[in-house]
Amino acid sequence: MHDATQDSMQEYFHALADHMQSLTHAGEITTAWLAAETSDFVRFNKSAVRQAMNIRQIALTLALIAGDRRIEVRSTLAGRLADDRATLAALLAQLRDDLPQVPVDPYLMIAREVQSGSQIAPNALPDPQQVIECVLAAGRGRDLVGFYAGGPVMRGFANSLGQRNWHESASFELGWSNYLRGDKAVKSSYAGTRWDDVTFADKARFAAEQLARLGDAPKALQPGTYRAYFTPTAMNEFLGALAWGGLGTKSQRTRQSTLMRLHDGESTLHPAVTLRERVAGGMAPGFQAEGYVKPAEVLLVEHGRPIATLTSPRSAREYGMESNAANAMEMPDSLVLDPGLLAQSDVLAALDTGLYISNLWYLNYSDRQACRLTGMTRFASFWVENGRIAAPLPVMRFDDTIYRILGSRLEALTRGQELVPDGDTYGERSTRSVRTPGALVGAFTLTL
Repeated sequence: MHDATQDSMQEYFHALADHMQSLTHAGEITTAWLAAETSDFVRFNKSAVRQAMNIRQIALTLALIAGDRRIEVRSTLAGRLADDRATLAALLAQLRDDLPQVPVDPYLMIAREVQSGSQIAPNALPDPQQVIECVLAAGRGRDLVGFYAGGPVMRGFANSLGQRNWHESASFELGWSNYLRGDKAVKSSYAGTRWDDVTFADKARFAAEQLARLGDAPKALQPGTYRAYFTPTAMNEFLGALAWGGLGTKSQRTRQSTLMRLHDGESTLHPAVTLRERVAGGMAPGFQAEGYVKPAEVLLVEHGRPIATLTSPRSAREYGMESNAANAMEMPDSLVLDPGLLAQSDVLAALDTGLYISNLWYLNYSDRQACRLTGMTRFASFWVENGRIAAPLPVMRFDDTIYRILGSRLEALTRGQELVPDGDTYGERSTRSVRTPGALVGAFTLTL
């Protein structure tokens, strides 16, 4: 028996997959997608631990395919093989009864080439108590509120053709704010696969310095254009917006892509901008839920010009293209913006006078065809004069285009990059992430 303990999760999944394969009838193909995790969650408020828990969960998406019809169901499993085998058999019987009612899918694609593999990254995460002690020390004498999530996340794919894929990685994300008063707070984050007390202490010290400046009188700004520096956290918001409908084949072929002008050759991005989908060594698995294995890297934009789009197997069939095994939404799982040449220590001097923007929120498209975004500055953004932080900024609304921010107005990208994981924990911890530098922009438009 291979019940689902931490050490035997892969064996448990393979045993369950073998049982699924034994239940598959002639003329059928079955697939299984497993999403599991063992996660520590800690909530902080007023510089104290308010909630701490460990969550272990397993969910399985079972699909049945016959001819050009496909149907699937998702279920939570107990982690006890005998019980879960019975659950799987019952789910498969239900799918078999319902399949004739499903319409034929003209673009259905099935991964028939067996490409098995296993990716298990070493777990270098600390004991949660170590994290708690570091956070409480950083919050001493302050009003700190935050949330920590960490632990191993597992993904598995199997089909009745004999394919078995496994991915296991351990990561953490800590997001916290030092609250001053009213709407004044400094929001910070630290994430990765290996915790380092010194790195966290440096981030906490920088946040404390910013908090001290928030008590100063804010700088009143009029609407207009200003020089601006965006931290990697702020850049993550821009890249996240691009990932929503800007990088996929379906949106490009239907002319709904927010980067349509780039694809048409009407606009370019700055030569310093190179975007990649790089799953090799990342937090996301190198295979997707239909069983297609992803290339280590897909070059999307090189030196400001479009190279490729994320193409799901379904889009590949519909448009007669070669797939690069993108997920069904054709959104990146491990997006990377290449670094530039600007040293982090030189950021304020290079900015000279303008906006230091730590965080953005409420981003949305004000004009999708023009790739124009609107949103708000938030959480410890500052006015810089002569290379020194002079005053905090009030919350301001902006409206500007990616073709300016990462195009004609881009002056430099920082030499260092930060890993910014998707902090979504709704239902399960996300494995998506963005690795990005900061960006110095010569003009950025504030509207109010």
